[in-house]
Amino acid sequence: MKRDISKVHPDLQWIARIMIETTVSKKNLWFMRRTFNAIAFLFLSSRKPLPDIYIENLRIPSYDGQAAIRLRMYRPKVRNNSGLPVLVWMHGGGYVQGIPEVSDRPCIEYVRKAGIAVVSVDYRYAPEYPFPAGLEDAYAALRWIVSNAGRLGMDSSRLAVGGESAGGGLAAALAQLTLDRKEITLSFQLLVYPMLDDRTCLRTDIDRTAHFIWNMPSNRFGWENYIGTYAGAPHVPEYAVPARRENLQGLSPAWIGTGTLDLFHDENLSYAGKLKDCGVESLMYVIPGAFHGFDGLVPKAKVTRDFLDSQIAAIKKHLCKE
Repeated sequence: MKRDISKVHPDLQWIARIMIETTVSKKNLWFMRRTFNAIAFLFLSSRKPLPDIYIENLRIPSYDGQAAIRLRMYRPKVRNNSGLPVLVWMHGGGYVQGIPEVSDRPCIEYVRKAGIAVVSVDYRYAPEYPFPAGLEDAYAALRWIVSNAGRLGMDSSRLAVGGESAGGGLAAALAQLTLDRKEITLSFQLLVYPMLDDRTCLRTDIDRTAHFIWNMPSNRFGWENYIGTYAGAPHVPEYAVPARRENLQGLSPAWIGTGTLDLFHDENLSYAGKLKDCGVESLMYVIPGAFHGFDGLVPKAKVTRDFLDSQIAAIKKHLCKE
């Protein structure tokens, strides 16, 4: 299928021209996972010691006690005596793949430029562990952080959730779950081109020639393995699909970022609008001509720097108030 490069943002056209379309499926999932992890370790992760940031991996019990969940923690080496605000982060991967290292770059920048701590959750994913495993693993991490905030040098009263792609969808669902369980209070949610709505898979009006990185067949595969039924089914488990929740009142303020060529563009705008309609502060940041995952591919481009700067400004606003 020929791609329409003319619609792509000028900063991104060179990478768009050399990209090959790939689709995640049952047959190639093992290969896609290995490739995704290899890219993370070779190009995206921080493998050298950083002069200003500690990166530490530790393990906690999963929500069901059946596994040990890895947490990848990022903290500034200069300690804050009053306790660091903390962002609990979920990586992307369509609910079926991925590791925390794929998000090293943004997580390091959040720590470096906003002066917070970040805890990235290596949650379990489908099809081996469908909903609610990933979400409950993330909630278990949230509870563990709150319980251990003092010794970790973190301030549990300034707590946020966030993620990219499927991780952004998990973060949105985690915000909903946390609100309803009433055990923990969140201050903010950072949703980077979040995967929020399985019903996008039913649309026939979307121009596939404009999509890169994540396409409709991959989207259907991810959703159906995660929710355990066909995409767009009349009934799905509560919290499995964040966009299906009608009443969003009481949720913490949100920053949502996406591009006009992202498959999730419309569902992201819809969710931001629903948040506002329910009285929740929501900032929508849209980049014309940006496609899914562009920031990981061109980290030094101005469009990526501006995208990240907007996220950091929102983090400072909601977590770093004096």
